[in-house]
Parts: sequence; structure tokens; C-alpha cells
Amino acid sequence: MVVLLSGSGSNFQTLIDAVEAGELGVEIVAAGSDVTDAFGLTRAKTAGIETFVVDYATHDSRAAWTTALAEKVATYRPDIVLSSGLMRIVGEEFITRFANRFINTHPALLPAFPGAHAVADALAAGVVVTGTTLHIVDAGVDTGPILDQRAVTIAVEDDEASLHEKIKVAERQMLLDNLARMATGTTPEQLIRPYAEPR
Repeated sequence: MVVLLSGSGSNFQTLIDAVEAGELGVEIVAAGSDVTDAFGLTRAKTAGIETFVVDYATHDSRAAWTTALAEKVATYRPDIVLSSGLMRIVGEEFITRFANRFINTHPALLPAFPGAHAVADALAAGVVVTGTTLHIVDAGVDTGPILDQRAVTIAVEDDEASLHEKIKVAERQMLLDNLARMATGTTPEQLIRPYAEPR
């Protein structure tokens, strides 16, 4: 597995710890970022995981950055590419190259509240339940096939920070559960939720 991230990598740390404890049978071959100062890269280096940066700021366009990222990730020949807080939309070339192998977590129960402000959007909408979704990445924004979802109740006293932390707890367990299934040979495609037949 190759992990892509832009920030602190707190979910990534959960995966590192599970692998080191023998609780998750996956090999994290590399961690990459679109920015040079992502703390998740420090977490990877501490764990002895190879790191790389394909800096978005040094490329003329999203297409050029996408090509460079795809070429770099391909050198590791990953079975799974996990977006764990990669705050950048990759182009279609990357999605096609890693079709049905590129997965992402999102802090809402998709298709509700797609995009970068999902937690704030859920609070603003006044819903009482939100959650987290694991899905295959496609060419849309948070529109790919859903693999799993976990619900989180929104308390009256929750603000964006406290709700996001609650969602992260559910998100980490969801990731661990599904990556464990993938480690035994189940492909992401096999985890896609079937649609109900029309009545």
C-alpha cells in the first residue's frame, strides 16, 4: 500500500501502529505528499517507511502534477493507494491508472456533504447524525462507489473540532477493518455496496 497525505497523518499513525503491532497484515511501502511540510511524512520516516514528495507548487498545472504523481506511485507497484487526508484532487490519469485500487476516507455519510468542509456543512445543516465513508475514488468529488460507512451521532454541544475528532475515531476503525479484509485478498471492488433492486 502507498499512502498519500497532506497534513498531520493522525489516521496514518493508527495504521502504522497496527502494522507494527502485528494487528494489520499490510505492507506500507511508501508515504507521499503534495507538500513538503506534511507531518505525516515525519511519522513515516520515524517508522522506517520510505517517503516522497510530488510538490504541487512546482508543477505548471494539475495535469502535470497528476502525471508526476502517477509515475512516482507506480514505481512502488501498489495493490492499494490510500488517500489519508490528501487535500488535493488528482486528475483522471491517476484515477484511471489505479482504477478500483485508489481509496479515500471522507468525514461524512456520502452522498451527503461532499467536499472539503463536510464536518462544518453537517453542523450547519442541523443533522443529528453524520459519520465517515470509505469509497473508491472516481473522477467526481467524493462520488465513487461506497465500500463502508460508519455513523456518528452529533451532540448538541459539538463544535467542528469535537465532531471531527469523533468522526476520526470511527474513521480509523473503519479503515482498520476494511484494510484487514483487503490484506486477506478481498479487493476494493468486491467491497462495493450493491444497490437495492427497484421494487
